Amino acid sequence: MGDSYVTFLVLGIVLVVVDGQLIYHSGKGYLRRAAYDEEQAVGMMRLTAVLFHLVVLGLLALVSTAKVETGDVVKDVVVKLGIVLLLLALAHGATMAILAKIRDRQVQQQLADQMAEEHRIYEERQEERQAARISEPRPAPKIESPYSPR
Repeated sequence: MGDSYVTFLVLGIVLVVVDGQLIYHSGKGYLRRAAYDEEQAVGMMRLTAVLFHLVVLGLLALVSTAKVETGDVVKDVVVKLGIVLLLLALAHGATMAILAKIRDRQVQQQLADQMAEEHRIYEERQEERQAARISEPRPAPKIESPYSPR
């Protein structure tokens, strides 16, 4: 039991760390392309990666205590690793969904900021045109006298 337990934990931890690093490194680029600067992308991904590692390592600890009796120690480890891989896939998918939501919000904010800037420029131009109209001297209207020759 001792060797199989340690083997399971070592393999599980390696899988979690490798997947967490993949999420961290690819997520930085993903968020950076959505108008985050480098510092924001790194900070956001650190928080996301820590959450991912804590959740999945907690699941790994819970699965490690579960009793699996297949009659073969190797099969027991394989069954537990299969459960961990399925949980890892679910956690990976959930993390990707979270990153997609973060990126979508950032893109929406960027579009809103861009539209607000364009509206501000439009308003400034309208004010300039209005000011130009007011400052132009207007010719006096011609009033025709009924007594003027035609």
